[in-house]
Amino acid sequence: MNLTTIYSRRSAWSHKGDFGAVLVIGGSSNHTGSPIFNAGAALRAGTDLTYLVGPKRAMDVAACSMPDFITHPLDGELSARHVSYVLKLSRKATACIIGGGLARTSETYRTIREILSKISVPLVIDAEAIRAVGQNATCVKGKIAILTPHADEFFALTDVRVTQSVRVREQEVRNAAKRFCTIILLKGNTDIISDGSKCIRNKTGTPYMTKGGCGDTLAGICGALLARGIDPLRAACAAAYINGRAGEKAAKKYGEGMLASDLLHEIANVICNPKKS
Repeated sequence: MNLTTIYSRRSAWSHKGDFGAVLVIGGSSNHTGSPIFNAGAALRAGTDLTYLVGPKRAMDVAACSMPDFITHPLDGELSARHVSYVLKLSRKATACIIGGGLARTSETYRTIREILSKISVPLVIDAEAIRAVGQNATCVKGKIAILTPHADEFFALTDVRVTQSVRVREQEVRNAAKRFCTIILLKGNTDIISDGSKCIRNKTGTPYMTKGGCGDTLAGICGALLARGIDPLRAACAAAYINGRAGEKAAKKYGEGMLASDLLHEIANVICNPKKS
C-alpha cells in the first residue's frame, strides 16, 4: 500500500479544517470506549477536528480521555428527539462515523436509520448501525458509505453466514456491496473490501487484534480518510492496511497484553514511516 499518494506533503499555509472534520455518533451508558477509539484513530489518521455526540456518560468519559475531542452530550440514549440536533452537528463535519457502542434497542435502531436517511456527509457505518441497516436498508440508498462488519454483523446485514474461505467471503462481500450500493469491508484474518465490482484483500493484522476496540480504530481511520476527500474504496483499503499494520507493531511490543488503545499510538508511526511499514 503506497500511503504517500494519500498523505502527500502539506502546504506550509495549511490551516485547520483543510484535512477534514469527523462527527462520531456513538456510545451508550454502558459502552463508552467505542467513540473514543473512533475519534482518537481519526485524529491520529490526520483529520483536523472530531465532534462526538452520544449519551452524557459516554461523552463525559470521552472528554476526560483526550482534550482533543469536542463532545456533545445527549440526555439519555440516542433517540428520535435527538435527530435534529445530530443533523445540525453533522453540518460541521466532512464525514461521519456512526454505530460504535450505541444501545441495542429498537428505538435506537429507528433513530439510526432516520439519521442515515437525512445526513448528507460520507459515512462509516459500524456496529449497531450495521444491524439497523440490516433491518431496513433504504436509509443508505444513494449514500457515500463504507460498512465495516465482522462476520456476525455481516450476518445481521445480509442474513448470510460466511465461512473462513477467503474465496467464498469475496463472493459474498461483492454481492452485498452490489446489493447495498456501498463499500463493504468485511473484517477478518484477511479483510475483504468490495464496491460490488472490484474485490481487494488486505492481509495486514495479527491474531492479537481480538481485543475490543480494534474495529473501532479501523472505523476511525476510514472516517479520517473520507473526511479529507479520499475515494471510499481507496479509503477502506488504506484504512484496513493502516489499522492492521498498527496492530502488528503494537503486538510486537505487547503480545497478549496488546490493547486497542495501543493501536492509537502506532497509527501515526505507520503513516509517518510508510517505507518501514
